[in-house]
Amino acid sequence: MSDRTRPTLEAIAQQASVSLSTASKVLNGRPGVSTATRQRVEELLRDSGYARRGLDPERGGLVELVVDNLQSEWSVEIIRGVERITRESGFVLALSALGDHHRPHEEWITGVLQRKPVAVILQFSDLTVEHRRQLRTRNIPFVVVDPAGDPPADVPAVGATNWAGGVAATRHLIALGHSKIGVISGPADLMCSRARVAGYQSALAEAGIPIVEEFSAGGAFEQLVGEREGRRLLSLPDRPTAIVAGNDLQALGVYDAAAALGLDVPGDLSVVGFDDVRPALWARPPLTTVRQPLQEMAEEATRMALRLRSGEIDNARLELSTSLVVRHSTAAPAA
Repeated sequence: MSDRTRPTLEAIAQQASVSLSTASKVLNGRPGVSTATRQRVEELLRDSGYARRGLDPERGGLVELVVDNLQSEWSVEIIRGVERITRESGFVLALSALGDHHRPHEEWITGVLQRKPVAVILQFSDLTVEHRRQLRTRNIPFVVVDPAGDPPADVPAVGATNWAGGVAATRHLIALGHSKIGVISGPADLMCSRARVAGYQSALAEAGIPIVEEFSAGGAFEQLVGEREGRRLLSLPDRPTAIVAGNDLQALGVYDAAAALGLDVPGDLSVVGFDDVRPALWARPPLTTVRQPLQEMAEEATRMALRLRSGEIDNARLELSTSLVVRHSTAAPAA
């Protein structure tokens, strides 16, 4: 489409029977517009294919990062990666927290339109169709790191080989001689959780080991969940001799459950985590885990978002390799 045929904001305002000032308020997420008028202008922006062209002279030098929880080690690693590339590129990092929700709320999208970041990086998020349209209309590129679900093909995303990580963790335990291996998954609505469990199941099937339904547990990626589900698994009459946890925090919770039940790690129970955040190395014994390259994922997502500003990108999907880090929480099962 040539510049002559592209819709202008003035044309949108005329179609909506509002002033150019009102249309501009909608475009920039400013208050002072009724809900009905805002909706009518948004629909015209969407249906006409309007997109802000070039670099907005009013746009600040912000790169916005949306995380689920500012307290988690997982989020801290993502923040480090995004901040490094943002700083190197001459921009400033702005942080938003979703509070463990995987979909940004309306207040967030309104704030983004007002802040006018040069790009948005979202952790563990699932953008609505309308949010995606609004960001594209304003020429705000976005990339999702480790998406919560299976995003549409037109959503740029950077993830990790979660299925392969689940396979590697389980194969490691099988190679040590374990055949009674439990699993604690993350939230069932997260794609990464399902992929890790699928990898665990594939490795068991490959080795001819039947899947025992009682050996499966799940919940939030939290230490308390690991302790709770670990206690349940370890209290079974014929308990697992090894557990693959959904992440490192759950694995540390399994440590707590084992200690409460008088079991030694790794003498009586082998434990494997996922992520390789710093507490995994500080644990006693240091935790065997699947390393997810969190900082590298965040760095690549930020580079991708900044390249998208000028359309300089060939592949909007990237999956980085996980790797098994063997420490001291795994050993052969006790005789």
